[in-house]
Amino acid sequence: MAVSPTPSLSAADLAAIDVQLAATDQLLERNYPGDDGTRQPVHTVYVPADRFTPSFAADWGAQALTTAEAHGGFEKLGALLGQDAELAGAVASRVEAKLRTEPIEDLRLDFEDGYGDRGDEAEDAATVAAARAVSEAVAAGTAPPFIGIRFKCFEAPTRARGLKTLDLFVSTLAQAGELPAGLILTLPKVTTVAQVQAMDFAVSRLEEVHGLPAGRLRFEVQVETPQLILGPDGTSPVAQLPHVVPGRISALHYGTYDYSASLQISAEYQSMEHPVADFAKEVMQLAVAGTGIRLSDGSTNIIPVGDAVEDAWKLHGRLVRRSLERGYYQGWDLHAAQLPSRFAATYAFYREGLPAAAARLRNYVDHTEGGVMDEPATARALAAFVLRGVQCGAVGTEEVQALAGVELSQLTALAHPRLAHSTSK
Repeated sequence: MAVSPTPSLSAADLAAIDVQLAATDQLLERNYPGDDGTRQPVHTVYVPADRFTPSFAADWGAQALTTAEAHGGFEKLGALLGQDAELAGAVASRVEAKLRTEPIEDLRLDFEDGYGDRGDEAEDAATVAAARAVSEAVAAGTAPPFIGIRFKCFEAPTRARGLKTLDLFVSTLAQAGELPAGLILTLPKVTTVAQVQAMDFAVSRLEEVHGLPAGRLRFEVQVETPQLILGPDGTSPVAQLPHVVPGRISALHYGTYDYSASLQISAEYQSMEHPVADFAKEVMQLAVAGTGIRLSDGSTNIIPVGDAVEDAWKLHGRLVRRSLERGYYQGWDLHAAQLPSRFAATYAFYREGLPAAAARLRNYVDHTEGGVMDEPATARALAAFVLRGVQCGAVGTEEVQALAGVELSQLTALAHPRLAHSTSK
């Protein structure tokens, strides 16, 4: 009988390798924690801050329903977006229910481009009023799950104004009681790493002043300038952001029109699907891969109003689907009439993909041979896809149980095994 060889590397050798890789282990643990498994909204709605009221989300839902009904209903909308009759029917009922119960998932009260410069006195008053209205909406249960503000950028002309609006908004919320669980702050028009570090300093100080836990005030970074994609030294500043303020940035949002205009793209051709947009968004994907920072695509300014409703729906639905296929699971909506096409396209994406994804998951979990041999990384992607469908309301947990044979807790563990492992310790 052949004698099994003994390992040649000694315990001292292995210990030396551990020492050599200690910094790598720390980097992966701290800077690449992966997605945390919580819900990501499918969209962000932008509205001038002074237009927000506690009934705002319900009002937009009612407007969206009225528009859909005036143009033949949700099944016709599904047909416009290329859905067959069975899929359109399944999507229609869910979209209608969504618009009645949760028409807006994420709402940003805008003090930047959507608000403009109205003078300090007016903006101070509007900021305090907005914070109080948000607190009232949260208490009444009428606020979207995610809500916050976009303030003016940190370039010299608007820096003081942006910081004051941020301060007044957070301070007013803190004085009213516990901050909204889904509070989101958005830093626009970022050009340098230093601006993000300044934002980190500002929110850290606000946490200290108001007795908030360290890291409570996370923020989004809007990628709207070419300088953030390619810096003056030839490196990519956006790739540095997750590592200069680890754990602080919640998402990167692509800004369609500011970015396109910065590259002198003619207004007629500025679009979420222009090649310059695709390049920037691919860099963003690479920059945050594994960090847990999420991504959002931008918006289309072609609005479904007047005689252009159906054409605008077709465009919007196609762009939403395009983003989803490219791994951008969130985008911006600017008008109530964009909600039907947002949810119809999103729900169709998940419902169309559910049967195949669920079957492959079942085979993986049951160790059954099928036409595709999926590795653990692919199983994670399959589970994450199905989980996103559940979280946004496109599919039900009972459907997942029937098709994939897994319950929600198991689905979550499959999608985020590192999270499941850490919580089981």
